Amino acid sequence: QVQLVESGGGLVQAGGSLRLSCAASGRTFSSYAMGWFRQAPGKEREFVAAISWSGGSTYYADSVKGRFTISRDNAKNTVYLQMNSLKPEDTAVYYCAAESLTIATMSNRYDYWGQGTQVTVSS
Repeated sequence: QVQLVESGGGLVQAGGSLRLSCAASGRTFSSYAMGWFRQAPGKEREFVAAISWSGGSTYYADSVKGRFTISRDNAKNTVYLQMNSLKPEDTAVYYCAAESLTIATMSNRYDYWGQGTQVTVSS
């Protein structure tokens, strides 16, 4: 069992930066691949970024590639999403998720989800 708690969301102007954190409970955090997803009002949840259990592999959605960076610190049971050059279209609730097998981009592959943190980018 893994419990996930996101933090770091907020209101930022376009072009600004935010760093989201996702703190995980449980001693097996380092064995899980982790992902970030987001859901904007009226839209389906979409993949943002994912990282393997070791941190050696990362995937990004095309819409955030070059602007967002996913990383993890297994000693702190935490995964991060550094978001730079934010755009109004990045406005959404951001969720972190844990996947017990391997790095994935499909939300239905993930076993555990956090409650989400709101990111709002003003123009």
